[in-house]
Amino acid sequence: MPLTNPQKQQIRRVITNSLRKKFQNYNPESSNMPFHFRLLGKDRMALYSFIQSLNTTFGTSIFEPVAVALAKNNFAKVQAQYVVGDSIYESCQQNIQDIMNRLSVGENPDKTKEIKILRNALTGKINQLKTVKVDLFVETTQGEQFLFDLKTAKPNISNFKDFKRTLLEWAGIVLTHDKAAKVNTLIAIPYNPYEPEPYQRWTIKGMLDDYRELKVAEEFWDFLGGRGAYEELLDCFEKAGMELRPEIDAYFARYKNK
Repeated sequence: MPLTNPQKQQIRRVITNSLRKKFQNYNPESSNMPFHFRLLGKDRMALYSFIQSLNTTFGTSIFEPVAVALAKNNFAKVQAQYVVGDSIYESCQQNIQDIMNRLSVGENPDKTKEIKILRNALTGKINQLKTVKVDLFVETTQGEQFLFDLKTAKPNISNFKDFKRTLLEWAGIVLTHDKAAKVNTLIAIPYNPYEPEPYQRWTIKGMLDDYRELKVAEEFWDFLGGRGAYEELLDCFEKAGMELRPEIDAYFARYKNK
């Protein structure tokens, strides 16, 4: 289902407002780089510094609100920065550690099997557990929950063990509060840096179930907004960029003669 005109307008507003806010609060690094300045120009170096800064906040300032705007027409509940809870059965925690141990020595990840293990471990003492917020939470009209952790296009391979534990803990917390919950916990990667080649899923091999715990580029955006949403989203970014181009050029022109 294609995006509605109000959705497209809202997405473009999210993008333009985020960039304008970034300009208002941004100051390029003041470090002296005389060789770079003379080779490339201070305006280009300021633009490079701005892009580097933008990359660190792209997820929360742009991707998260865009994802919310996309999902609202297709899901019963949608929320960014969702607090999943802070309590979990002790036996569930123990089983999470057991799953992590088995994965570390070569067992293949199987999220369906892992959720079943956690669902059967909901007895006894309940512990407090502090975990990170869910970047994006959506729930279908049938009550099925999807909890997404948005990551950069090329996550550090060494961090995937931590990512996996977080996904299992989210599932365990949800099940602690509702044993019958239909819960899915996933990593979302907004775009494929290897395109037109397939995403190099070997980077997560051995820790994530790539069919049940990972959505990349079209898989993620089309899941939220319907088939074709990814391409329409790219068009929204392009149009927002065209609208902002005069402002961007004027902003960085200030650095030419500094």
